[in-house]
Amino acid sequence: MSRIRAAFWDPAGARYGIPTYPWRMAPGHLMTLRQLATEGLRPGGQGVQAQILWRSRRHGAPGVRAAYLYDVRFALPKRTATPAQLAALAKANAARRTCPDCNRDAGYVLPRHLGTCLDCAEASPDLRQVA
Repeated sequence: MSRIRAAFWDPAGARYGIPTYPWRMAPGHLMTLRQLATEGLRPGGQGVQAQILWRSRRHGAPGVRAAYLYDVRFALPKRTATPAQLAALAKANAARRTCPDCNRDAGYVLPRHLGTCLDCAEASPDLRQVA
């Protein structure tokens, strides 16, 4: 085991307060939120059970990064949305696609910086003055 991995090896939690493992060395029953989600699970009210620590130079800034782990044995199935929630989401997404100038569904989410569909923004005299 390398020195970096050894520095993050603390399965008892004596050094970091919770069990800590190096990158790719956590037990199989511990998963991140993203891993739980791909399995169709959610933490189900349990707190963080352990963490993974690794050194990173992301964006040029050296440091230590962490990923929190949850026990899959206590995880619950993901909740499914009710028909009313799905209808509300569909309505909200339709509003994001509807142009306020021409009142048609653009087929894509309108750019916030324009506030209108691309056709209306292109025809707008305000856009020609800026360009």
